[in-house]
Amino acid sequence: MIYNSSIGEIDLSKLTRLYPAAVVEMQGDEAEMSLEWIEMNEGKVNLKEYILVFDFTPPKEEIKDKKTLHFKTKAELIKTMQEVAQFFQP
Repeated sequence: MIYNSSIGEIDLSKLTRLYPAAVVEMQGDEAEMSLEWIEMNEGKVNLKEYILVFDFTPPKEEIKDKKTLHFKTKAELIKTMQEVAQFFQP
């Protein structure tokens, strides 16, 4: 299962986790937060971008193996999530 993304081919068969997030800036630091968190804290933090994280890190492994797609809008993120979801439907 290969997903052709803006950063190249992503092999979904080796995926351990897939999750959306928002990157926010607070007091000069950037952090990934859940979409639910950003909705609850809208206006309190500076939203930098939306991301979709493809995590290939095996359980209990310390070295992270991730690929991240970056989006300016939540609509773009949702569209890509729907495209990726097609690979997991029977």
